[in-house]
Amino acid sequence: MKFQGFVRENGQVGIRNHVVVMPGVICAEMAAKKIASECGAVFLANPIGCGLNPKDMTVMLDVLSGLLANANVYGVLVVGLGCEFLKEEHYRSAVWKKAKKPLQYVCIQEMGGLSKAIEEGRKRVCQMQKEADAVPRTEADLSDLILGLECGGSDPTSGFSSNTVLGLVTDEVIDAGGTAILSETVECIGAEHILRQNGRTPEIGEQIYQAILDWEQKRYEESGQDVRCGNPSPGNMAGGITTLTEKSLGCIHKAGSRPFDGCFEYGQWIDRKGLYFVNAAASDVLSVTALAAAGATLVAFTTGLGNPIGNPVTPVVKITGNHDTAEALCEIIDIDTSASIRGEKSLQELKTEMLSVFADVMNGKKTRAEENGANELSINQCYSYA
Repeated sequence: MKFQGFVRENGQVGIRNHVVVMPGVICAEMAAKKIASECGAVFLANPIGCGLNPKDMTVMLDVLSGLLANANVYGVLVVGLGCEFLKEEHYRSAVWKKAKKPLQYVCIQEMGGLSKAIEEGRKRVCQMQKEADAVPRTEADLSDLILGLECGGSDPTSGFSSNTVLGLVTDEVIDAGGTAILSETVECIGAEHILRQNGRTPEIGEQIYQAILDWEQKRYEESGQDVRCGNPSPGNMAGGITTLTEKSLGCIHKAGSRPFDGCFEYGQWIDRKGLYFVNAAASDVLSVTALAAAGATLVAFTTGLGNPIGNPVTPVVKITGNHDTAEALCEIIDIDTSASIRGEKSLQELKTEMLSVFADVMNGKKTRAEENGANELSINQCYSYA
C-alpha cells in the first residue's frame, strides 16, 4: 500500500506537516497559545515544565521531546519564560537526539516583555509555516507507517470485533516492514502469560511479562489497591465486560499475531521497525500521548462505548465494533466493524476496509477527532514534587 507522506531528515515519514508552538513551561502558556492561534499553528500543551524532582523532569522532557520529534511535525517554536528549569538547551538537545528539525526558541524575560516575545514568536512561526508549505508530499510505503494501538471505553465488541480486525491490520503493517506499538500495560494484566510467550526472544517476552507484573505488584499492591477489583472501569462493566482478564484478553488482539521485537519504557523513542511494547499507564489520553511520543504517526483507537479524544500531533482514528455506538456517536467514529458480528462481512473484508480508511488519513483526510479539534495531552507523574 502506497501513500503520500512527508519525508524527514532521519528517514521517517510523517502523514501531517505541523508547525507546533509549545510553552517551555506552563507560565508561558498564554503567550504560546496566542502565537499559535494568530498563526494557525498547532498548540502543544506543557503541563508543568518546572518545579518537579529530577526523575519526573526527565520523564516530562522525554515525552515532550518525543512529541516534538514526531515525524508529523515539521518545525517547533518553544516559548520560555526565563527562570524555569527546562530551558532552550534542554529542549534542543532532547529533540535533536531523536530527529533534527527546525526548532526556534523565544524567551519572555529575555525579550523584555510579553508583547515583544509574542511578536517575535509570530514572525518565526510564519517563516516556518512558509518552509513547511514548500515541503512536497512524496510517495511512501506501508513500511513507513508507525502505527500506535489503543483502546478505551471498551465493551465485549472491542475484543471480538474491532480489536480483532485491527490485529489483522497490525499483522499487515508488520509484514510490510512497518512499525506498530502497543502500550496500556495495566490493560494487559491477566494476559501477561500470552505476551510472555510472544516475544521474539525469551528475553523480550520476559521484559514485557515483568513490566506487567511490576504495575500490579509494585505500583498497585504496595499502595493498597487491588487493580483487578478496580478494573474494569464503571463504563467497561456497564458495557458488559466482567473481569480485568476478560478485558485484557480482548485488548491484546490489537497487536495481531506477530512476535514483539522489544519492550520500551515510557517516554523512550522508537527508531526501528517491528512490533513493540511500551510500558505506559492505561489512561486513554496518557496512553495516546505515550504512543505519539514514541514516534507513532497514526493511532488506531478502538472503543465500544465511544471516546472523542485526539492528539495534538498524531491523527487518531476511532474504531468501534458496536453498531449502536457507531450510529449514536457518528460524529466521533471513523470505522464500524460490527458487520463481522452480524455475519455480513468477513474479518478479511473488514481488514481491507480499515486499511483503506487508514490510507485516506495517511494521504491527508482528517479524522473525526481532527475535525472536532480534539488535541488532548497527558503526562504521567510517578514521583513527588520537588
